Order: sequence, then structure tokens, then C-alpha cells
Amino acid sequence: MRELTKEDVVAAVRGGSVFASGGGGWVDHGLEIGGAALAIGKPKLVAVDELPDDAIIVTCTAIGAPAGTDWQMLGKDYIKAVQLLIERFDGKVAGVMTPQNGMSSSINGWLPAAALGLHVVDATGDIRAHPTGKMGSLGLASSTDYETIQVVVGGKPELGSYLELVVTGTPARTSNILRTAADMAGGFIAAARHPLPASYIKQHAALGGISIAIELGQAIIAAEPSGAQAVIDTIVGHTGGRIIGKGKVSRKNVRYSGAFDIGTIEVKAGRKTLILHVMNEYMAVEDQSGKRLSTFPDVIATISLATGRPVSVGHIEEGQEIAVFAIDQGKIPLSSSVKDPTVYPEVEEALGIELFSHTLEGQRIAHD
Repeated sequence: MRELTKEDVVAAVRGGSVFASGGGGWVDHGLEIGGAALAIGKPKLVAVDELPDDAIIVTCTAIGAPAGTDWQMLGKDYIKAVQLLIERFDGKVAGVMTPQNGMSSSINGWLPAAALGLHVVDATGDIRAHPTGKMGSLGLASSTDYETIQVVVGGKPELGSYLELVVTGTPARTSNILRTAADMAGGFIAAARHPLPASYIKQHAALGGISIAIELGQAIIAAEPSGAQAVIDTIVGHTGGRIIGKGKVSRKNVRYSGAFDIGTIEVKAGRKTLILHVMNEYMAVEDQSGKRLSTFPDVIATISLATGRPVSVGHIEEGQEIAVFAIDQGKIPLSSSVKDPTVYPEVEEALGIELFSHTLEGQRIAHD
């Protein structure tokens, strides 16, 4: 257990920006929320093993599409979401965790933890960012015997879009309700969900996910004075990742639909054209012949050749020069969520491509 610092906030945002995989929030939002957490309290990062097996942990997140333009999530919304869950839960909550790393989502739970005297748990529902709540639900997406509590808070009161919603039921049904609420609130909304014992988190989460983001961020910060290429080299070396290709963004075809950003981004990389399939985050990369080069849950990121910093889907522009980077799924901790075949069909349908059959778990099932 250790107290989180201002340096941790910056490092978590830097490292989380790589694991954001084109989504995962916004850098400014992450720095703002992290700074607010340190201003009102002393949040502590704790390993799951340091908590009793029956300690209850809640997932804190934000739901929506990064390109949404009419949303509002204030720090108090994150806190209120956890408070409303605690009020409905018959037990004592000990800590909070995030369902994913990202530009701001690595820091999702730090502010409620500081305000409410909870621990920040060093675990993630997925080491990288993902488009649906089911993909960060710790293997509960298809469960029919677990009744969860899910809460969302956010929106603009002046537009009449502010919402506070508490729902109970199966994870799959309630997740769909929350996605609709995010859309009604303007595209993004703060959330708290799934009170679970530490014993469950130990078995099903990607353990150490926050420390992994912070350590990568520290390496990036140390490399920044040496320039963009040094940062890119550091990201590759530190993570064991690879550069799929470098080139210029030739086409961006991404649309907002139902609190999702969906479409493709094309990068001209030498003689190849790389096609990045987007559903909030980068879910797959193919070349012009349809050959699959990387697939979720690989980490897939676009990195500016000018700055060495990851560029989100919302900020990608045609003509921009970027590197397409990936960390193969065999090199990162995987949660039960990304091994669950039931979380893939809605994303595959939206993108019109196969995903699960390209994962390690999908290949194992096919082989068996």
C-alpha cells in the first residue's frame, strides 16, 4: 500500500494513454480528476492481496464515446455515482477499481476514493480500453445468477440532460441500459458498478493494471527530453510491443452512433495501407488485402511521429503522420472478460469483422 502522488497522476495518464488504444478518455480530464483527488484527500493504491477476501470492491468508470460533444462529467459526478451505489448495497465497500486503463480512465476511481475514504485497488477489468461495459465486467457479462447494481451520474442541467440512474439486474441487461443513459446525457456519463469481493477480483481481474500504466508512464516521462523517436522507442522497449507501420493518415471514416464511435481509419504506410477498425477504441488492424495484423485484446495505439504521444480516435486527422503500435495479447495480463466469447458478438456485428476467433482464447477453443 502506498499513497498516490502528483507524479503518479502524470505517469498514469502518460502510460494510460498508450493502453487507451485510441479511446479511454482525455488527457486533460485525467490530469484534472487526478489533481482534484490529491487536493481533497490522500488516495492510497493497494494490491488486491492486501485486502481481506471478503472486502467489497466497486468498479468506477465513464461510459460513452470519446467523440461525443455535448456531455459533462464533473468530479462530483464520479463521487455521487459511488455514493448512490453504496446507499443501495447491503454491505461495506472497501475500495474502487477501474475497468480499463486510458488517458483518464486509469484514474477513474481516485477521486471517489479520496473523497469517501476508500482504497484504489491495483487491478483493472481489462489492461487496455474497450468499447462495452461487458468487456470490463470481470467475466460476469453472461451471468444470469449475479444481480449487480449499476449507477450513472452526469449530463448538463442547463440542457435538461443531467441524469442520476440506479439499476439492478443482470450485468448484460443493466449494461445496455447504462449505454442508453450515456447517449441521453450527451454522449458520456460517470458510473459505478459491480460490488464484488476481493476474492473474485483476485481470480478474474488483470492484476497490477494501474502499476503497469504508471511504470510505463514513468519511462515515457524520462524519455521525453530526448524527443519523439526516443519516446516511441521507449514505449516499444518497455512493453515488448511492436510497430506495425508508420505513415500518413489517408482516410478517416468514423461516425457517432448510440454512444459509440464506429468506423475505420486508414494509414498509408509505405506500400501498405493499414486499416484500423474503430469502436470507440482500435479493435483490429488489417492490411489492404484483409490480412489481420492485430486484434483486441492486443493493445493497439496510434502515436504521433511529431510528439511521441498517443493520438486518440477523436483527435486523429487526415494527413497526420503516425506510428501504429501494438502489444500482443500474450504479453499482457488478461482478465476473465476478454476470454468470454459472449462479449464479442455485438462488437463484431457493429464492425462487420471477426474478433474472438483471432484471440488466444478463441484459437484455443477452435483447437480443442
